[in-house]
Amino acid sequence: MRTHDRLRIAIQKSGRLSDPARELLARAGLVFRESRDRLFCYGESLPIDLLLVRDDDIPGLIAEGVCDLGIVGLNVLAEQGLERKAKGEEEAFKVLSRLGFGRCRLSVAVPQDWDWPGPERLAGLRCATSYPALLADWLREQAVDAEPVLLSGSVEIAPRLGKAETICDLVSTGGTLAANQLKEVAVILESEAVFAAPAKPFNDERQTLAELLLRRLDGVLSVKAAKLLMLQAERAALVELLKLLPDVDAPLVTPLEGGGDRVAVQALCRTALTWQRLEDMKKAGASALMVLPVEQMLA
Repeated sequence: MRTHDRLRIAIQKSGRLSDPARELLARAGLVFRESRDRLFCYGESLPIDLLLVRDDDIPGLIAEGVCDLGIVGLNVLAEQGLERKAKGEEEAFKVLSRLGFGRCRLSVAVPQDWDWPGPERLAGLRCATSYPALLADWLREQAVDAEPVLLSGSVEIAPRLGKAETICDLVSTGGTLAANQLKEVAVILESEAVFAAPAKPFNDERQTLAELLLRRLDGVLSVKAAKLLMLQAERAALVELLKLLPDVDAPLVTPLEGGGDRVAVQALCRTALTWQRLEDMKKAGASALMVLPVEQMLA
């Protein structure tokens, strides 16, 4: 019987979410020792362990209490949430945080030579999908009577096989649709990897561990695109320089030793520091400009 003084997280064993999930946890300071069967990783830096499983299994494992948290695609979590609701089962999991990787969209696609006046074009047609609950929910919202046809794979070839006239599938670049003479016409769900948890909070040591991990992940995600900007300038130039940096946190301004009215400025920038911005700052009086990556930050 498992104890509740360790937190257990399920992640995808292999696939597009696997490596980014491991990288994210590593950046949050977690170190693991992997078992010989490569299905379990024991946490060495914190009492937090990993289960390596199929993406589709993660919501069920959370609902059953086999694992405590999971990194999973929002598309998978939402689909299984609607399936549970249709069966009259209570809500079993929730999203704690969006993680910013694994982005894709669940979209309706039709043959390229079709006109698309709107969702009513689907009325009376079959739509092949691996996400029947999400598709059916969207069709109800659009007041369209169409038939979801469940396919577990190769959804995009369903029209050519005569199994359906249209499809509803995950889209990243749209290349697969184009290769099958299909075009994207409606987005049902914008998806990405999310941090999922049981609907009810823990009432033991796991809650403290989960809150600690969330703080670390928030710190990692908040600086993912951030850069530390360092420069020198005359104090009188600061007003104009800060107009060029509307996205920075409150800058640190320090007088330079023996520099008269010159100051050193450090600022955390949340958006891209392009060459054009740096050149504009130089024209406004900045010198010794440096842009540094931010590895970690804890508010």
